Amino acid sequence: MAFASDIEIARAAKKQRIQAIGAKLGIPEADLLPYGHDKAKLGQDFIAGLKDRPDGKLILVTAINPTPAGEGKTTTTVGLGDGLNRIGKRAVVCIREASLGPNFGMKGGAAGGGMAQVVPMEEMNLHFTGDFHAITSAHNLLAAMIDNHIYWGNTLDIDARRVVWRRVMDMNDRALRDVVVNLGGVANGFPRQTGFDITVASEVMAILCLARDLEDLQERLGNIVVAYTRGKAPVTARDIKADGAMTVLLKDAMQPNLVQTLENNPAFVHGGPFANIAHGCNSVIATTTALKLGEYVVTEAGFGADLGAEKFFDIKCRKAGLRPAAAVIVATVRAMKMNGGVAKADLGAENVEAVRTGCPNLGRHIENVRKFGVPVVVAINHFVSDTPAEIAAVQAYVAEQGAEAILCKHWAQGSAGIEELAQKVVALAESGAADFAPLYPDALPLLAKIEAIAKEIYRAEAVVADKAVVDQLRAWEAAGHGNLPVCIAKTQYSFTTDPTLRGAPTGHVIPVREVRLSAGAGFVVAICGEIMTMPGLPRVPSAEVIRLNAEGHVEGLF
Repeated sequence: MAFASDIEIARAAKKQRIQAIGAKLGIPEADLLPYGHDKAKLGQDFIAGLKDRPDGKLILVTAINPTPAGEGKTTTTVGLGDGLNRIGKRAVVCIREASLGPNFGMKGGAAGGGMAQVVPMEEMNLHFTGDFHAITSAHNLLAAMIDNHIYWGNTLDIDARRVVWRRVMDMNDRALRDVVVNLGGVANGFPRQTGFDITVASEVMAILCLARDLEDLQERLGNIVVAYTRGKAPVTARDIKADGAMTVLLKDAMQPNLVQTLENNPAFVHGGPFANIAHGCNSVIATTTALKLGEYVVTEAGFGADLGAEKFFDIKCRKAGLRPAAAVIVATVRAMKMNGGVAKADLGAENVEAVRTGCPNLGRHIENVRKFGVPVVVAINHFVSDTPAEIAAVQAYVAEQGAEAILCKHWAQGSAGIEELAQKVVALAESGAADFAPLYPDALPLLAKIEAIAKEIYRAEAVVADKAVVDQLRAWEAAGHGNLPVCIAKTQYSFTTDPTLRGAPTGHVIPVREVRLSAGAGFVVAICGEIMTMPGLPRVPSAEVIRLNAEGHVEGLF
C-alpha cells in the first residue's frame, strides 16, 4: 500500500489565511505581523493585554528514549491538538522550531508527519521567520564585542584564558568544536583557544525560550557570564555593554510564531533548544500566551522523558510557574521491539516476546513522570506493521503499571484517529489528579541536584565528577548561583551515558566531565559522557540529496 510522503501531504494542504487562524483565538488582524499568507508573529502589546485572563489546561507530550524505529512525539502532539479540537475543545499546539543542523544531517524535521502536521512544513524546517538567525547573530555579536574589548585595552581586566563565551552556528560542523581565534599578528588581537556550539545549545536560545517579555529578555542577556578577570571575578554581557544591542537583534524573534495544522487549528511554533544539550522546550511566552487563548494547550518536550520531560518540569515549569494537568508518553510497538533486542531490519516480523522484553523502558518513563505528581496516559503511535498481539502486549504491560495505553492512528487518519486519546486526556485533566512539584528543591546544593536526577530519573548508582568540577560548582554556590536548577546534557538514546544501552538499566555511573553556568537563562549545565554541544554530520548526510526539482519544489528534505 503506497502512502503519500509528509512533504506531499503538506503541499496538498488547504491552508487558511493566517488572519483566519488568529481569529479562531480572538486575535485581531492588527496584532498579527504576517510573514506571507500562512504564518505570522504575535504582537507584544496583545500578549501583555492577556495577563488577567484565566489559564487553560496544560498537557505535556513526551516519549520513550528515541530509537531508529521512530516514535512520533511531535506527530502525536499535533494530532492530539487536532483531536481535542475535534471533540469540541478550543486547543492550541505549542512546539519548537527546527534546527538546520539535523535537517541537513539525519534527524529530519520538527513539524510532525502524515496527517498530523503543522504547515507550512518546508518553511518551518528551513529558515521559517528567521528566529534562529537572529539568535545566532545576537550570540556572535556578544562574542565579537568580548574580543573587541580585549583588543582595545581590556579595561575590565579580562583573562583571555578564561573567556567562556563560545561562538555558535546553526549547522552540524564538528571541525568547529575546538578552534583558535585571533591568529595573524597584532592587528587581529590576542590568540586564544575557543570553539563553536550549535545555535540550539546557545544560552541566548535558552534565554529567549524562558524570558517573559522584552524587559526580562534584556535583563537575562545582561546576566550572561562571558569571562573571568585575572582575579577570577565574573564578567557579564552587561559589563561588555552588549545586552541592549542583543535585545534589538532579538526584538522580532521574541514574538511567537502562529501557524496552523493540516486541519486548520492554531499552533505556536517558537524557540528550539535541544533536550540532550539544553532544556528542550518551546518558549515560555508562546506557552503562557496559548494558555490565555485556549482551553487546552498541548506542548512537547524534546527526546525521551528522562531528558525533555524532566527539564520541562524542573526548569520550564519551575521558572514560569506552570502546572501541567496531564502528560502523554508516546511509544511504538517497533521501538519496544528494538528495546527488546530486535534489529531495525527485522522490525516487520511479529515478535510479541521482544515487545514484552522492551516494555520496561516505557515503564521507567511512566514511573518518572509520576514522580512529578502528573497523571499519565500512554499513546501507542500506530504503524501498519503492528499486529494485534503486539499492541495487546503493550497495553497489558501499561495496565500493570496502573495506566492506560491507547492506540492512536493520527498519522494515517488525522484527528479521527486520536479521538479516544483526546477524551482520555480531558478526563485526566478535569479529574484534578495533578499535584505537580519539581523533583528537587531550589535550596539543594548543585551537585546534589545532579545526583537527584541521576539516581531518581536515570537510576544511576552514582555520579562521578573530577575535583575541578566539584570545586567549580561550590564556587558558583558561593557566588549566589546555588539555587539554580541543573540542566543535564546527555545522550538521548539511553538512561545511561552509553547510547547503545537500551531498555531500563540500573546501577550505572553518570560521569560529569564539564559544567557550564548559564546565569542569564537561570540554570547550570552538567555535560555528561561523550555528548557534544556541536554535533557532526553523519557519513551520508541528508544534505547530499536535498535539491530543487524542475517545478522549484524542495526534494530530499524528508
